Amino acid sequence: MKEIRFVKSTRIAVLILSLVVAGTARGQSKVGTSVGQFLGIEPSARNAGMGNTGSASAFGIEAVYFNPGAIGTLTRPSIQFSHGAWFTDILYDYVSAATPVGTFGTLFASVTSLNSGEIAVRTVSQPLGTGERFTVRDFALGFGYGRQVTDRFAAGVQWTYARERIWNSSQSFQSFSAGTVYRVGRRGLTIGSSVSNMGTHSQFSGRDLAFQYDNSPGVYGDNGALPGEQLTGQFPVPILARFGVSMPYRFNNRSVLLFAVDALHPNDNAQSMNTGVEWSWKEMLSLRGGYQTLFQEDSELGLAFGFGLRGTLQETAYRFDYAWTGHEHLNETHRFTLILEL
Repeated sequence: MKEIRFVKSTRIAVLILSLVVAGTARGQSKVGTSVGQFLGIEPSARNAGMGNTGSASAFGIEAVYFNPGAIGTLTRPSIQFSHGAWFTDILYDYVSAATPVGTFGTLFASVTSLNSGEIAVRTVSQPLGTGERFTVRDFALGFGYGRQVTDRFAAGVQWTYARERIWNSSQSFQSFSAGTVYRVGRRGLTIGSSVSNMGTHSQFSGRDLAFQYDNSPGVYGDNGALPGEQLTGQFPVPILARFGVSMPYRFNNRSVLLFAVDALHPNDNAQSMNTGVEWSWKEMLSLRGGYQTLFQEDSELGLAFGFGLRGTLQETAYRFDYAWTGHEHLNETHRFTLILEL
């Protein structure tokens, strides 16, 4: 009977997600029409190894990125450190912390950093380089609050300030995220939904956009070096709506298999679906696999794999996770996450 209920629940969840995605999976792509793309890099190695499914995986502080509702489920002070080896030697780092505050709820904070390292300045006339170097640096600071409303329902919100800088030009913006988590059963089906990075438009400005011009090039004796500034366009932030389900299946007290599916609706691309699975043994070792952006036309993402280790040191619980994710044309990426529960 347990297996029959599991299969029935899983079929219902997958059917709901399939209907959500199939309706507009052929929608027109809007890639490159939003700013702050570094906010779309998933910091959790655990969830990345499961195909970046996480809206219904209300397990630990790493789930907060995917769904702020997970903040309300945290019962112990936690710290997360994540490092990503991104394309072309780009470095990605993420640090977050959360602490329950009695019956008030749980507070959360995070810092995100993306650094390209030094890049040679090249122009059409000097394709081998001008001798100058520049960097691209992105930074985000987030604060959140969550609460376990009932024994099965939790909700949370997060405010984010982000800044992007390319050499001497920069832009900044603010965004807002919210999410909910609902556990259908004590150890069964979990449903999660979230909307990330709801915000306004933003545009670059800075002295790199300044130039000199001659207002009357055919007239002698006037000022031929008037100061001017090029205006860049305004673009929205990368809003992403997620809806997902997760379902565990226990073989015995030692072995658990977790299935997860997420439907994604971004404002700058077509809808898609992420799927993932995690096998855990004795809550010590986990093996993971998944697939990203199913049904998305011209998708650059695909397979993902990972593993995790858990343990305790005196009264501190620790978890280490690693994830490998493939890419169609660029190099694969690697993520490492260390979590401490105090």
